[in-house]
Amino acid sequence: MSSSPAKHRTLGFLSAFLASCFWGCGFYFGKIALAEMNVGSMVFYRFVFATLGLLPLLVLHRPRFNAAEWRMLLIASFLGVPLQFILQFKGLSLTTVSHAALMVGTMPVILAVGASLYAHERLSRLGWSALTLSTTGAALIAFGGDHHPTANGPTLAGDLLVVLSLLIALFWILFNQRLMKLHSHIVVTAYGVAAGTVMLGLYVPLAYGPPPIHGVSLKAWAALAASGLLCTATTTLLWNWGMTQVPASQAGVLLNMEPLIGSLLGVFLLKEHLGPLAWLGGAMILTAAIALTTHSNTPLEDPAMV
Repeated sequence: MSSSPAKHRTLGFLSAFLASCFWGCGFYFGKIALAEMNVGSMVFYRFVFATLGLLPLLVLHRPRFNAAEWRMLLIASFLGVPLQFILQFKGLSLTTVSHAALMVGTMPVILAVGASLYAHERLSRLGWSALTLSTTGAALIAFGGDHHPTANGPTLAGDLLVVLSLLIALFWILFNQRLMKLHSHIVVTAYGVAAGTVMLGLYVPLAYGPPPIHGVSLKAWAALAASGLLCTATTTLLWNWGMTQVPASQAGVLLNMEPLIGSLLGVFLLKEHLGPLAWLGGAMILTAAIALTTHSNTPLEDPAMV
């Protein structure tokens, strides 16, 4: 009996670790699909596959939201799906996988600041130091590298769009965190993703034209399926289950696997190049995030670690 909690704790950390690693593959799969279709179509198909993966949960878990909660869910879905992901992958189309992934390393610090501003959490001296270090690292990546828009290299516009998408994701997380205090995280996740997919289905054909069906290679379809089933549906379920087994303040450090995996995939599989300042900036971002998530006394309910 005494070994059961330890076993669940180990599985919880493993679940969070796998979720962060799979998230790190999202930019890589997205770049493959973007070679054959526009940003809107790629994001739409990603969430179609994610919704198909969550379909059993939609059937088995009925929502019990009141009118105000439905409005909050729809607002969160709009921010977190069409707005965030179209901006994020528009940024990816203008920059490299490795640059975009390293920019995601700013997310733990952005979330901590968001908790300080909107959930009235006091940001410690360590928090402000981590914020400064992370911001400096992002600036080194965005402004210090060689940008070659015509040579499929990183661009300042692409890097900044990725960061902007992360700021939007902050509000998505805070709204979802409020809903999950009253409802199952499975219900909030499944119906939030489904609502966002419906919004994409209405917006993408108007803004980008009908998503292509013919002329798309098997490689692109496989990348889209992987990004939806693996990098969206599976990761969300793994992460949320892991958070029920271990303190989020301890597991939050595993979020840093996402920029690490993403940048390594870009460098070794897509043969992208990171200059010395980009490597230094990435190290600063990861150091700040690790310091913040391993040395803070953040409670489990803190939106910064949900």
